[in-house]
Amino acid sequence: MQYLIGIDIGTTNTKVGLYDERGKERAVSTRPTVSYRHEDGYSYYDPEEMWGNIASAIREAVQRAEAEEPGLARQIRSIGITSMAESGLLVDPASGEVKSPFLPWFDTCSAPQAERIAGESDRFERFRVSGIHGSFKLGLPKLLWLKERVPDAFRGTIWLSVSGYIAYRLTGRAAFDYSLAARTYCFHINRKAWDRDWIRHFGLDPALFPDALPSGTALGAVEAGLAANLGLPGDVQVAIAGHDHVVASLSVGAVTPEVVYDSMGTAETLVGTFQERELGRKEFESGLSYGCHVAEGRMFWMGGNSQSGGSVEWIRGVLGDPALSYEQLLAELAEAGPEPTGILYFPYLAGSGAPKQVQRARGSFIGLAKTHGRKHLLKAVLEGTAYQLQAIRAEAEQVAGRAIEKLVVVGGGTRNPHWLQTKADVLKATLIAPPIAEATLLGAALCAGAGAGVYASMDEAAEVSAGLDASVIHPDEARHAEYRRLYETGYAPLAESLLNYFRNAAQ
Repeated sequence: MQYLIGIDIGTTNTKVGLYDERGKERAVSTRPTVSYRHEDGYSYYDPEEMWGNIASAIREAVQRAEAEEPGLARQIRSIGITSMAESGLLVDPASGEVKSPFLPWFDTCSAPQAERIAGESDRFERFRVSGIHGSFKLGLPKLLWLKERVPDAFRGTIWLSVSGYIAYRLTGRAAFDYSLAARTYCFHINRKAWDRDWIRHFGLDPALFPDALPSGTALGAVEAGLAANLGLPGDVQVAIAGHDHVVASLSVGAVTPEVVYDSMGTAETLVGTFQERELGRKEFESGLSYGCHVAEGRMFWMGGNSQSGGSVEWIRGVLGDPALSYEQLLAELAEAGPEPTGILYFPYLAGSGAPKQVQRARGSFIGLAKTHGRKHLLKAVLEGTAYQLQAIRAEAEQVAGRAIEKLVVVGGGTRNPHWLQTKADVLKATLIAPPIAEATLLGAALCAGAGAGVYASMDEAAEVSAGLDASVIHPDEARHAEYRRLYETGYAPLAESLLNYFRNAAQ
């Protein structure tokens, strides 16, 4: 039996998981991903703290698995690293010294630089090259912010993603994978190469960006002394698995257009697959983002609602003091019953994402009556997140040229059966919920396994979960008919009006 390690560096937590080649979890260790606030007002990570936490989590996971099965550690073949997409830092590749603040994706310090970039480019042409729409989150505006603040930091340094930094600490080799390279806004996704003229346009040296490689490519072995310290064999390979949501889709077999992945967490993200092609107006106007899939020869489309599960957490706190427990939440939803509430909830607590991004948008309830109580508000939040998912799906269907009638769902939200049924009814879609506790971790391990030859290809790696006994949730035709009426005559037109209001109010 061969074993694989996945590392998932998320905004809130970082996890290390050890799996066998059949995808069975053997050990998982978790550490917090701590961000700090600088006195000058920007957020940052401590790179040494992050590295120390990951190293200790690797040791812990290996020790726990080894205690259950002595000798297991000698059979670990590869480590795959996935992470939040846009965060990064400048590093001296010769010494390993960090030369800049470690900036998280969510910090808005680079908003002025993002505006500058937008003013010096054609939005459509940049989209065709990069697959994404300009934003303060991306690597290029962060680099321009750093260049204004710490210009000396650019002498002989390279820009690394979070995954790239940890891979560098393990192997001494600096690299990007294609899916994370695109999130710098400096990568040409069709050519799979850095856009050198664009980089130079902003006074940056293209040498700032290290090699960009296919996801899962083995970068090399963990450095010998470090491997022993972590409890790893000396020949274990390291790979950058890539963008976390795309990597997670691999774990559930979502590598063909027929299978669409839905991650139900604090944020909800829908990810689909299509064969490589040049992007055009249709893709640009969809409001979705695109990039190189971890599976060979394919691209992904992606759309998300940043406050899907976040809306559930918010309403738990609003309606209870202390916040409603999950047992109370489920009891209230059971009492509410399966029928539509008629209330329209717009989940824009932190702005709207795909398909129409308005950062200043804010959420609302429409259609409240004095007969409505706590259970109805809770149910309406579930309905609103499903309506927003329908808006994303409608755009994705136009891009994919096919109906999306089946979703593979994973994440914390799948533990709420009322949410799953509501979503199935609103979308008139069949939901398949495989018993995968940590899809992103497993995906990272599988991706690395393909790169190390444990699997013949990414497609073979994606088949690991095919035999799992998944739960299946079917839509109710009568409820869907009412939800469709509410969506088409209420949610969709009112969402358009609300977003226009907030868009105009921001000007």
